[in-house]
Amino acid sequence: MTTSAMTQTGVLRIATPDDGTPKPVPVADWVTIEALRKDSDAVYTRLLRESPVAWVPVMKRILICPAAACTAAEQHAEVFSSQAGAAHMVRALGARPLIRKDGAEHSVERKNINPSLRPKSMLEHWSEIFERNAALSLEELRAIGPCEADLNTHYAAPVAARNLAALVGLPHVPWQTIARWSRDFIAGSGNVTENADVWARCETAKAESTEVLGEAFGRLRREPDRSITSLMLEAGMPEENVRANVLLAISGGMNEPQHVTTGSVYYLDQYPAVRTAVMSDPQLWTALFEETVRYLTPIAILTRQTTADVVVAGYDIPAGSQVGLVLAAANKDPDFVEDPHEFRLDRKDRRHVGFGNGPHLCAGKWAAQAGIGRIAVPMLYRELPHFRVDHSRPSAWDGFIFRGLSKLPVTWD
Repeated sequence: MTTSAMTQTGVLRIATPDDGTPKPVPVADWVTIEALRKDSDAVYTRLLRESPVAWVPVMKRILICPAAACTAAEQHAEVFSSQAGAAHMVRALGARPLIRKDGAEHSVERKNINPSLRPKSMLEHWSEIFERNAALSLEELRAIGPCEADLNTHYAAPVAARNLAALVGLPHVPWQTIARWSRDFIAGSGNVTENADVWARCETAKAESTEVLGEAFGRLRREPDRSITSLMLEAGMPEENVRANVLLAISGGMNEPQHVTTGSVYYLDQYPAVRTAVMSDPQLWTALFEETVRYLTPIAILTRQTTADVVVAGYDIPAGSQVGLVLAAANKDPDFVEDPHEFRLDRKDRRHVGFGNGPHLCAGKWAAQAGIGRIAVPMLYRELPHFRVDHSRPSAWDGFIFRGLSKLPVTWD
């Protein structure tokens, strides 16, 4: 099987047998929104097994599940354009951010923020800030008390929002405001039903954040710092583009770290042997973070639009198709991960696509790894005696594109 190749007619073929005859994309009309909300993992696993490339009517797009196809598609931005859904995101954020750009246009803007988000910067600068944010959030969790504490509401969300505020140069904005803006920008970017209330909330968030950023731009021009906002201004990017990219970071920078925090604690509860191993070997916290990202895949689907006819895993996909790269299915693909439905920290090969891959690899990957995997989650178990999930109160999951625990009661002695 080839990962990617061109036919004599110039049609790209990815994850397709060399001598295979392309087939029409089947319809998976058994997929329902209710089933996705109840157990999206089961739906994506069935698609991978039965219809690895399929038109899903309720999602109005072709879903691509195999890991080889997802990773190859991300390497071919000239065919799988990231500009799918750009109109709603532009309206929500006020301009087209870098996630909806490809090629040189994308790489130039991405290059400007990279220095602040690399592992060296995490170690030398951001880790100390992330420690303070986690410690402050932990004290607030402690004040709620072991009988009423909810990990998502009282710790995961504040930590994620405070770290995000620091990264974008807005450390004095309350975490609750950052979290609200994030929710409203995400809702607006995906508002395909044109819900008027969603647009109203989004416009309010945009007006508030624009005012705050106006002050921040002046401050950061006078006193530059290590934030991505400061770096973009120093690089001479137009303020409209800087603003759009900051709002993009706010919209997309909450969910993954927040859900990996709650997911890590949930899986340590579900798998006692894993918890025992981590408690006896602190070096395993990083492995826990990576396995949680793989197993949970908080951002389950990346949207793309084909710019040319393409053959994917043996199926014909015409130009102009709306497609979804199902990272959640790719991370459970047995051709990609050994024993994919087992939660294990002893994997020799820890690869996954939880942060995407290729040019659009998540820029916040190392920030999440440092702020959540090495700091926020270990701190819970180090500082709270016998910290654990409270099974006397109900937990709850939410979402199927952004997937995570919306409620996770916790307690301690």
